[in-house]
Amino acid sequence: MKRFDAIVIGTGQAGPALAARLSGAGMKVAVIERHRFGGTCVNDGCTPTKAMVASAYAARLAVRSSDYGVVLEETPRVDMKRVKARKDAIVANSSGGVEKWMRGLKGATVIQGHARFKGPRTVEVDGEPLEAEKIFLDVGGRPLVPKLAGLEQVPYLTNQSIMDLDAVPGHLVIVGGSYIGLEFAQMFRRFGSQVTVVEMAPRLIAREDEDVSQAVKEMLQAEGIDVRLGAQCLSLQKAASGISLGVECKQEEPPVAGTHVLLAVGRVPNTDDLGLEAAGIATDKRGYIEVDEGLRTTNPNVWALGDCNGKGAFTHTAYNDYEIVADNLLSGTARKWTDRIPVYALYTDPPLGRIGLSEKEIKEKRIKARVGKRPMSRVARAVEKGETQGFLKIHVEEGSERILGAALLGTGCDEAVHSLVDAVYARTPIGEFQRRVRIHPTVSELLPTTLESLKPL
Repeated sequence: MKRFDAIVIGTGQAGPALAARLSGAGMKVAVIERHRFGGTCVNDGCTPTKAMVASAYAARLAVRSSDYGVVLEETPRVDMKRVKARKDAIVANSSGGVEKWMRGLKGATVIQGHARFKGPRTVEVDGEPLEAEKIFLDVGGRPLVPKLAGLEQVPYLTNQSIMDLDAVPGHLVIVGGSYIGLEFAQMFRRFGSQVTVVEMAPRLIAREDEDVSQAVKEMLQAEGIDVRLGAQCLSLQKAASGISLGVECKQEEPPVAGTHVLLAVGRVPNTDDLGLEAAGIATDKRGYIEVDEGLRTTNPNVWALGDCNGKGAFTHTAYNDYEIVADNLLSGTARKWTDRIPVYALYTDPPLGRIGLSEKEIKEKRIKARVGKRPMSRVARAVEKGETQGFLKIHVEEGSERILGAALLGTGCDEAVHSLVDAVYARTPIGEFQRRVRIHPTVSELLPTTLESLKPL
């Protein structure tokens, strides 16, 4: 039996930083990784997808070059092999960097293989037992493959396997109209694919406010993406073109025929093959590990961080999980994940930056609020860039005049939303927020202006 002070299982965004902090504090640490270092973000999520989004953006600019007075002598062409090679090189560098970091940690031992619990403080990796007083799970998640009729008859893609393509699909049919599906929809449309998005809900990205969903839908349709909403009784079958997706219960409704189908309907945690029951670790009905406010599981010797705990599902929330756990253990703080304010982005072009409460959540909480809204066509930076789609929208509580939340849809809004982070956390009154001087020309400089014409929600 090999004994350690701490065992870190998984090397996503939380695990490596935690291993480094613990080993730096003098602990003997085991780092266990069964596959590729860096987790979802580095290998299958943020890093590769945003590299491909950048290629798609370049393709779009090439098509629009004449709008900027730039004349291309030939029609722009996307070389998918080169797009993939660029993405693969970025991923390899990032993943390799994480592995080199872990293997170089003083006081840390890297073990490759699949870990399973054998007891409250014991795990086994390929037949080798390991024991520690503290065990940390950063095992991430994977694409959800839904139970669709006929799925076993056709080849299908997930958000992981689609990035292995080195040729542009003729017609990509995407099942799922939420964040992952929409990023791939716009990306492959710009690469040259015909794209159809099929969503069972009555609108896209149903978590967002209705005006955001409608604006994103119009934005995608303007680029030639077909959107089918309220689709029911989905079924797949082989077709001459490749695949055929039935989208209605009524037989007279035409199916969607395509060359490829991407399933983008959500994710599931990698918790089903860890032997959690042997360690007394409880999960909810979806498989997410149950944790308290300090991210400790029902086993007091085990903590769960990142996607597997269901408390964020973002790279930045996983890293914040690490900060919470490390500070509580090593600095004697009492940090809680429940103190975290939601902030995230949708990386379509233009992107959506979101923070705090949505309009629906404000109404559900019966908070009296006002809203300020400004079209991006009245933002100088957007006009100068020739990218005027979208709007800025900020919600403010009546009385306290603190900012409750915002939906910023437009060029640079994945960055501009950070201008609101400190104000939302600090409950800063908008009068004080507006007195700060900002750089011109930027998108952020118009946030105070957006608050000048508040109307009742």
